[in-house]
Amino acid sequence: MTSSFRPKYISFDCYGTLTRFRMGEMAQELCGDRVPADRMPAFVKDFSAYRLDEILGAWKPYAEVIGNALRRTCALHGVPHREDDGRAIYEAVPTWGPHADVPAGLSKVADRIPLVILSNASNAQIHSNVGKLGAPFHRVYTAEQAQAYKPRFQAFEYMLDQLGAKPEEMMHVSSSFRYDQMSAFDLHFGARVWVARGHEPRNPAYFTHEIPDIGGLAACVGL
Repeated sequence: MTSSFRPKYISFDCYGTLTRFRMGEMAQELCGDRVPADRMPAFVKDFSAYRLDEILGAWKPYAEVIGNALRRTCALHGVPHREDDGRAIYEAVPTWGPHADVPAGLSKVADRIPLVILSNASNAQIHSNVGKLGAPFHRVYTAEQAQAYKPRFQAFEYMLDQLGAKPEEMMHVSSSFRYDQMSAFDLHFGARVWVARGHEPRNPAYFTHEIPDIGGLAACVGL
């Protein structure tokens, strides 16, 4: 779908949308000795749900978010919790690289429209991941800087304030409704692009464009 809307900035979620998010895979690897194979899909799903719950209040370090979510998931499933597992996941995050489609897809728009990242990451993690994306970014903002995690409006408002931009001038790109698309919709972003990575079922009420991967982004801004 080609669009005539040309945003002032294109903002992106990083983990899951651009960077291949391996949180569930690592939970399987680290907890597989305690969680039976037939219960592992539910364990991974609950770990994801608890991570969302952990970020809805006041900001806390991302290492605590992961550690608390894993501890609560283990308690729910009645399996022993190891503190070292949460730390191992947190420390692995900066090593994760992009989805295969990302570098080429970003290159189609990076020299025409400034690209921005708004990520639920710590300052110590994000730049390693961004450096692997294969395209220049105008600005990179974290939950640690905003002192709030997405989907809280405060995170988006921090980005807008730092950019000196209005929501209607922005296009936001994400593979997640719960963390990004719903908030961008409620804040009246000019356009929202949902990348169908398979993390969540589609909900057309919240996006302007749907693309299968970042290769489809250029058409969303008329390039």
